[in-house]
Amino acid sequence: MTRPPHSRSRPQGGRPRRREAAADDGPLRLYGLHTVAAALANPRRTAHRLIATPNALARLAERDIHPDIPVTEASVKEINRMVGGDAVHQGLVLEVAPLQTMGLEELAETQLLLALDQTTDPHNVGAILRSAAAFAVDAVIVPRRHSAAETATLAKSASGALDIVPLVSVRNLSDTLDELGKAGLVRIGLDSEGDEPLEDALVADDVVGRPLVVVLGSEGKGLRPRTRATCDRLVRLDMPGEIKSLNVSNAAALALYAATRSRQR
Repeated sequence: MTRPPHSRSRPQGGRPRRREAAADDGPLRLYGLHTVAAALANPRRTAHRLIATPNALARLAERDIHPDIPVTEASVKEINRMVGGDAVHQGLVLEVAPLQTMGLEELAETQLLLALDQTTDPHNVGAILRSAAAFAVDAVIVPRRHSAAETATLAKSASGALDIVPLVSVRNLSDTLDELGKAGLVRIGLDSEGDEPLEDALVADDVVGRPLVVVLGSEGKGLRPRTRATCDRLVRLDMPGEIKSLNVSNAAALALYAATRSRQR
């Protein structure tokens, strides 16, 4: 995802300016087969124009995807000039409007949420979005500052999940967690020095049957003190091996797997 060069605009709907294109304006540009196909299938996404090679259009047709928006045929070289020669675009670029974010009332009515406390690596956030899509997470919440934004790298790493799981940017993560707690959601924070194993917390009487927010911290520092204070439980992932900590995207996948299995039981 990138933007056309040499112009400026305000972010729509109060969403933060994309960091990879801070001086740009116009429509967002999503690229890559999975990313573009997911965006075209998303009823919440407004698409303006598809730029594609003839071969890429044939691949979409094989998937029974027939865009009802203007289509511009282009060569690989022309698309390279649009999104950069290093971008794995697979002959597809889709110009879209930013997605509308979810409000607090909508978040309060969900069953499973993931909150990321200043997770800045777009590859990690993209991978987390893929896990969130796999485990039917209702939304991923991030603070507006010091978090990975919706850039080309994140969208490509998410491989279509950005248009499956809403990425909700909030002004203050702790305040949002506070409100979600008041709405009845249980906030479970992952911490290497947590008070109890995750699997024990998930079967506790005050957790079973209630909607959850799983909270993960940054790649280096983990949860900030105020974020920790808003969690109902601080839990750890007990591992028998010599390495006791995991990459945040791996920890998210394990936590979501455990939460999903517990809820299914």
